[in-house]
Amino acid sequence: MSDPIPRDGLTPKFWEKKPLTKMSPQEWEALCDGCGKCCLNKLEDEDTGEVALTRVACRLLDDATCRCVHYENRHQFVPDCIVLKPDNLDTHAYWMPKTCAYRLLWQGKPLPDWHPLITGTAQSVQDAGISVAGTTVSEFDTPFEEWEDHIIEEPT
Repeated sequence: MSDPIPRDGLTPKFWEKKPLTKMSPQEWEALCDGCGKCCLNKLEDEDTGEVALTRVACRLLDDATCRCVHYENRHQFVPDCIVLKPDNLDTHAYWMPKTCAYRLLWQGKPLPDWHPLITGTAQSVQDAGISVAGTTVSEFDTPFEEWEDHIIEEPT
């Protein structure tokens, strides 16, 4: 079966032509670069609203692949996992990683040069140092009281 998302550089780039609200489910999913940063637990300052990224990963994140091990039925395991959709970006985009394609396009910005839709390979995320593969700690092994000890600067 051929890849339904054009990545050859010759076909019009759907993400530059279509608003997020008009994308097909396949196009929407293709925007994910697989960095794993959205699956890291975050801490939000109640006073400023500033969001800090931690190395503490969701229990379902595979640290080697940066993919959810139960993506399709993740809510059975993590009921408060947010499903990002075009109609909830106004509410949730602020806590998404700064390099996230959903956030960037929502802000009217282009995809970064290392994005797999640009390069044609998922390896470009790792090569650019954006992926969190191999850098996370488990939320099972890290008590909430210690999450502040694991705050990191977001790879950009």
